[in-house]
Amino acid sequence: MKKSQIRKTFSSQRKQISISEAEVLSAKLLSQFQKLDFSQINVVHIFLPITEKREPDTFLFIDWLQKNHPTIKIIVPKADFKTSLMTHHVYPGREGLQKNLFHILEPVDSMHYTGQVDLVVIPMLAFDRKGYRVGYGKGFYDRFLEGLDAYKVGICFYPPFDAIEDVDSYDIRLDICLTPEETFKF
Repeated sequence: MKKSQIRKTFSSQRKQISISEAEVLSAKLLSQFQKLDFSQINVVHIFLPITEKREPDTFLFIDWLQKNHPTIKIIVPKADFKTSLMTHHVYPGREGLQKNLFHILEPVDSMHYTGQVDLVVIPMLAFDRKGYRVGYGKGFYDRFLEGLDAYKVGICFYPPFDAIEDVDSYDIRLDICLTPEETFKF
């Protein structure tokens, strides 16, 4: 299947998930996330969920990290839709976030971060058995991940499908992908 069809199919499927189903699936994703080895991790970059798109609730991950690994610095993105690039900011807490015009939560007055990132939690609609993902098609994360020496962790409500037909040189392969039921390593 090609990326455009995957986006259409999985966006539609995710819209059918109820809020309560998304909560259950997100809690299961957290259980998978908790199994990762954080002993060498100092900085985690994690996306903030767009609840209207039924994205996994990464606030569960943030809360768990803050409680169980308080020395890990949490970084969150801010998207620039003119350049299709992201800037990265120290997580200011929920009170320091605001929705932009696209309903994406972003830090308002948080410290800009340009240092090393050890682990990136990456949003996606779907992924294949080779570790390639399909997002919304703007390329924000592919640009960010290019040349970044960090552990790349995708999270997805759905299991992988066989292959994305139109993977190109800009697509960045994941190291692992967490689903509610299983962890896939690539």
